[in-house]
Amino acid sequence: MAKNPAPDATRRSEKSRRAIYDAALALVGEVGYPKTTVEGIAARAGVGKQTIYRWWPSKAAVLLEAFLDLATRTAEEAGQEPYAIPDTGDLAADLKAVLRATVDELLDPRFEVPARALTAEGVVNEPLGREFVTKLLEPQLQLYVDRLRSAQDAGAVRPDVDPRIALELFVSPLAQRWLQRTGPITYAYTDTLVDYALHGIGRIGPQTPRSR
Repeated sequence: MAKNPAPDATRRSEKSRRAIYDAALALVGEVGYPKTTVEGIAARAGVGKQTIYRWWPSKAAVLLEAFLDLATRTAEEAGQEPYAIPDTGDLAADLKAVLRATVDELLDPRFEVPARALTAEGVVNEPLGREFVTKLLEPQLQLYVDRLRSAQDAGAVRPDVDPRIALELFVSPLAQRWLQRTGPITYAYTDTLVDYALHGIGRIGPQTPRSR
C-alpha cells in the first residue's frame, strides 16, 4: 500500500510567510503602526505568534520585510527588475521610465496605504524612521547615484555635480507632493521634474534686461 507523501515543510513555511506579509501590511494600513501588534498579525495570518518571533525579532522587522517583498513581487508582475534603473545611454529617458514606475507604485493602494502608515510613524518614531531609511530608502537612492555617476562617466552630467544631491531635484519633489497631497502624481509631472533637473529653468543664451 502506497504511503501518503510527507508534508512539504518548505511549501508550508512559504505559505505562512506570505500570509504574515499580507496580514502585516493590511493591518498597519487599517489601524496604523502603533496599534499593529505581533499578536494581531499572527491572528490575521492564522499562525501562532511564536511562528513570527521565530523568523523576525519585532513587528518593525516584519513590516519592512513585507514591504520589500511587495515591491519585488509587484515589479515581477510588471515585468520589471526590482530596484533597478536602466542604463540605455539616454539619461533623461531612463530617469523618466523609473519615475513613471514609481508613480504607479505610489498610486497602488497595496503600497500607498502601508507606506503612508510607516512613513508617518517614522517621523515620530526615530528608530523606526532610521530603519525605514536604511533598509528601504537608501538602497533605492543609491541606484540613482550609480546611474548619475554612469552619466558623468559618459559626459552627460558635469563632473563637479554631486549625484547624491542631484537626485533630490526629482526624487524629493515627488515624495513631497505624494506625502502632503499638494498636487496630482502623474507621468507628466515626473517627466517635467526630470526635464527641469537636467536642463535647468534659466534662459539659455544672452538675456536682455527687461525695462521697468
